[in-house]
Formats: sequence, structure tokens, C-alpha cells
Amino acid sequence: MKPVIKHTALSVCLALTLGSCNDFFEILPLNEIVLENYYTEEGDITSVINACYAGLESEDCLLRMAAWGEFRSDNISVGAGAPEDETQLLKENILPTSKFTDWSSFYTVINRCNTVIYYAPVVQQKDPNYTYSEMKANIAEVKALRALCYFYLIRTFKDVPFLLEPSLDDDQEYFVGVTPFETILDTLILDLENVKDDAIKRYATPSDNTSKITRYSIYALLADMYLWKGDYQQCVEYCQTIMDYKYELYEEEFDLRGNNTNIKLYKGYPLISENMGGSYAYSGEAYTAIFGEKNSFESIFELHFERNQPVSNTLVSRYYGSSSSTSGYVSATPFLVESVATGANKIFRNTDCRYIESIRTQTSSGMYPILKYVASSISFATPTASMTTTPGISYSTSSTNYSNWIVYRLSDIMLMKAEALLQLSKIDTTSSRNSNLRTSFNLVQAVFNRANNLTDISADTLKYATYATSILALEDLVLAERQRELLFEGKRWFDLMRMARQRGNNTDLIANVIKKQKANTMAIQTKLADVNRLYFPYSETELKKNPLMTQNPAYLTDQSTSLTD
Repeated sequence: MKPVIKHTALSVCLALTLGSCNDFFEILPLNEIVLENYYTEEGDITSVINACYAGLESEDCLLRMAAWGEFRSDNISVGAGAPEDETQLLKENILPTSKFTDWSSFYTVINRCNTVIYYAPVVQQKDPNYTYSEMKANIAEVKALRALCYFYLIRTFKDVPFLLEPSLDDDQEYFVGVTPFETILDTLILDLENVKDDAIKRYATPSDNTSKITRYSIYALLADMYLWKGDYQQCVEYCQTIMDYKYELYEEEFDLRGNNTNIKLYKGYPLISENMGGSYAYSGEAYTAIFGEKNSFESIFELHFERNQPVSNTLVSRYYGSSSSTSGYVSATPFLVESVATGANKIFRNTDCRYIESIRTQTSSGMYPILKYVASSISFATPTASMTTTPGISYSTSSTNYSNWIVYRLSDIMLMKAEALLQLSKIDTTSSRNSNLRTSFNLVQAVFNRANNLTDISADTLKYATYATSILALEDLVLAERQRELLFEGKRWFDLMRMARQRGNNTDLIANVIKKQKANTMAIQTKLADVNRLYFPYSETELKKNPLMTQNPAYLTDQSTSLTD
């Protein structure tokens, strides 16, 4: 792996501000330019930062975010016309030749980030209008994007090549071996801790506060990484900082709009309401605001697409569906939604708006197409416990999808905090233990109540007494609520992996994911009993190029190792 800059595309990329240029940073030798002569002013740095975002918004990156974080989970089944690699992945038959083992799009973004980090101080010395604080903010921004890329890579492959310097010329040796998961995670955390307060706190343009890296999106990334590291107190503190900030924004909104705001308090936490109340008998408000209108109050960081622009969200239109293709390459696993309306489903209650918003009605071929991200607006009769059929739903879709891909949003952060509090409670013998357990439950209850149109204590249907006697029961509740709330958002497989790390075995992960399999279930269970099978194999192409890398042992032998080795 030797990613370096290709000069011949440079002028074209600059004309496009690098937004759609995929070959600005290619695996090709540099032999025609001294780059110091190019990086002379702030706009040059801005162009490469824009290219970092453009790289993450490419289908190559978005597809892998979804596939690596979701497709292997119990949420996803095969859809219509799925290619061979997708079909095999869903059957847990992952080969080193699969396109899903190709990580080059992420290393392209990483190299762009490394380039900004390297050249920003050079430009700051040359351009008097490029201030020191602006340079530090730019470096914090791309360090966060770089950390996000590596965080995806280590959760997918475990140990990966770890490059913190840009590839600039032929004299650099960029064939390197892999660095262990824990070493990379620790390094990323330390790196972000050192720059987090340099990042922009709040932009003047509202949409930039969610479509660009801010201080709070760095806090969200740190909370997630601390959760994986097992430093649960730090996770709790960063989650709380984000939640406090969102409460401040809620107070600003309430002062401006009063009761006309669509943000309501659930157990004291501000969330967008599903139903505006009063004489309005329809739900779907929260979905439309978060996924349709985009850049909502609840958003922390999402990859942004502008309507009627050349670059669209082809991941959603190809893999989830569109107006011209009801079902994409993947679909919802049937047991997610079967018998919900009659109250017999084990995942969703019949009052839960999320099953209606996330999954279309069954097709004639028996598939349940995905609706989340596909619909730009949704409206349906508010479901009640007395209903025995799913309410009729009205929604808008288009053949070209411009949905933002959400990386972090408020309910995700709330449920991270709930999970971390439970892990702290396992080792806490002080009087705060019971308080942590109750707070964890309240966070779940707030998210649940919003989705079930419950706004007061008397209406609560999720009871603490049902779960209070067992931390394991509360853990399963948090995991189940994350599944319901973050369905198809690229989170579920990573959640199951993290649960396996916490519990020290794969038993519950296997029990969850095996439910969707229709054949070879014993062979799949045997595969997944090896913890290294939770990760992907290295690409055959990468192994041929890089003699310092060796294949994940699970794809060569039956060896097993500790989840946290």
C-alpha cells in the first residue's frame, strides 16, 4: 500500500474544489511536482479538506460504512438482484477476494487528512490571512476525519496499517505491517484529546454544524471510542457534555418558538416529537425532520448531500431502494416486522412508530424492503395499542436519493451513555450504583417513549421494575433499543461485536445473527465461534502487494484468540 499524489489530476481537482475528484490521491508515483510550490494559501488547504469530506461521501466509503457496520447483523437479508459479493456476505461466506475487503477508499481519505496536517503549518507561515487559530481548527477537523476512518477500519479488520504521515514522494516506504487494534485506538484517542478544543464549536451556517466536524462531533467520536476501549467514565462524561449542549439548544428553540417547537422533553431529555399533539392525529414528524429534512436538532454529524447536485447518495438508492426500485440489493430481515401489528413481535411493540418508518410492506416475493433513508417524508395515523393492523402510511420517495448519511445523532449518544453506565455499575459498589442503573433505564425510556408517542409518566409502558433486578436484563434492553432506534444506520453489527467484547464470548452475538440464516446454520455457528471471524479478512490484492502483512488466521486455520488481544 503506497498512496501518493498524482499531479496530472491536480489542476482539474482544484477547479472542482476536489469535491468529485477521485484520483487526486491515487496509488501512483509522484515525479512531476514539488508540492510545497502548490500549498501557498488558505484556499489550498480548504480544497483538500473538502476532498476529505467528498471521499467519505463517495459510494465506495458509504457502502463500506453500511456493509461493515450493518450487513452481517440480524437486521439485513438479501434484497432484489443482489450481486454475488453481497449475497455471500449475507451468508457469512466472506472471501479475501470480496469487494468488501477493499479498504482503499478509506486510506485515500486518510492520506488527504495527513496531507492537510503536514502542509497547514507551512501555509500558515506563507499566508498572512490564514491565522494560527484557523490552522489549528483545520488540523483538528481532519484529525477527527482521519480518526473516524481508522475507527471503521479497526472495528472491521482489527489490526491494520497505521499511517500518520502523508505519502509525498517515491523515497518514502509505505509498505508497512499492521498495528494492533488497541494501540491504534489509544493513539487516536490521545490525538483527539490533544486537539478537541481547537475545533470549531459552532458555525454561522446552521447546516455546517452537522455536516462538518465540530467540537461536539469530536466529543461523540471520543465517547464511541472510549466505549470500545472500556473507559466507561470518560464515555459518560463526553455523552453528558453533548447532551447538555443539546439542552441549551432546546432552551434557545423554546424561547424562540414556545410550544410551537417540534422538540419535546421525554424524561427531561429534548427530542423531536413523533406527533405534534393537539388535533394533529398523525405521526412521522421525527422521521421527516431527522431523515427527510436533514441536519436536524438531534444531529451531531452527518455526511451531506445537496438536492439536484451531481453527487447523490447512491448507497441508499442501490442498496435500500428508491421510487424506481422498491427493493434494493438488501432488505429487512422478516422477523423484525412480522406480527408487529398484532402485538406478537419480540422487537417492536405495535405502538412503535419506528417499524412503520423503517420498513415497507411485504412485496409479492416475500421481501420487506427498507424504507429508512429512502423516504424523504412520512406521515401515518398514530398507532395505538388497540390496533391490530399496521396504519396506512403516506411517504415520498425519488429515483435519485439525496439523504444525508448520519454518523452520530442525539439518541445514539443517549444510548451510549446508558450502556456505559451499566458497565460502570458492574464494578461499582457505592451508593451511586442504583442511581446509575436508574439513569441508564431513563435514557432508554426517553428514546422509547418518543417512538411510542408517550409524553407523561402515567403513560409509561416500559417499567423499571421489569429490569431492575438484573444488569444483564438492562444490558439487553439497551442493546434492543439501539437496534430499534438505529435500524439500518450502520450500527448493529458493531454493537453486537462490542457486546461480545464486554461479555468475553460470542455466544449472544451468534444467537442473534443466526436467526436470519436459512441454510448452513451449524457451519455458520462454527465459523463465528472463532472471535477472529467477527472481523473481515484482508484483501487478497493487498496481501499480494504488501509482503509485511499476513492474513487473519480465522481465514486460514481454526485458531482462536481473545476478543481483546
